[in-house]
Amino acid sequence: MTQGKKVVLVVGAGDATGGAIARRFAREGYVACVTRRSADKLQPLVDEIRAQGGEAYGFGSDARKEEEVAALVEQIESSIGPIEAFVFNIGANVPCSILEETARKYFKIWEMACFAGFLTSQAVARRMVTRERGTLLFTGATAGLRGAAGFAAFAGAKHGIRALAQSMARELGPRNIHVAHVVVDGAIDTAFIRDTFPERYALKDQDGILDPAHIADSYWYLHSQPRDAWTFELDLRPWMERW
Repeated sequence: MTQGKKVVLVVGAGDATGGAIARRFAREGYVACVTRRSADKLQPLVDEIRAQGGEAYGFGSDARKEEEVAALVEQIESSIGPIEAFVFNIGANVPCSILEETARKYFKIWEMACFAGFLTSQAVARRMVTRERGTLLFTGATAGLRGAAGFAAFAGAKHGIRALAQSMARELGPRNIHVAHVVVDGAIDTAFIRDTFPERYALKDQDGILDPAHIADSYWYLHSQPRDAWTFELDLRPWMERW
């Protein structure tokens, strides 16, 4: 175990928001443990954090599999350090008409964006309550507040993860575990947005799309809040976003 170090576990550490959150916590001295289904895809992020003087480890793990989640948390807690901050950042936004949606895809989206959040946060929360401290953060979306045409599966999953966060906050808050849900609405500065929606990406120079690093600052802010003024839900969107 890394003596005296605190760990942030980012489940769904992709190239944008998840990676930025890991880098932000690493800058504060946290050991960044990052996961996605393919460990190979995590290596550039791990290398970048280490090159900047931080400490990071990548894990290939399927967050939908209870036994893999249990093994992941046990490995981190026993060989690296206590998980002080947890971030669930798996997305599964696949638009489709409700008239054409399939049961298989609907279930898969829910499984990735909601059920995996239950499995991973529960496993971490069980460790946190024994220490009577910790932070659990969930990445949400406007779809978790209202469903839009063509997004029934995504909205259902995001409503579910928000409800999970609400229930956990009410149960675990009095046990000194800070649970928060972050609504991220708007295009994020990624290669996908740049290549697929060039007109939207052109708004970057006007601060019209979300910078992952600025999103990450808000996650660190939530984790750092004094417990007499905890935020449960934080809404992030560009100044020009309609809502």
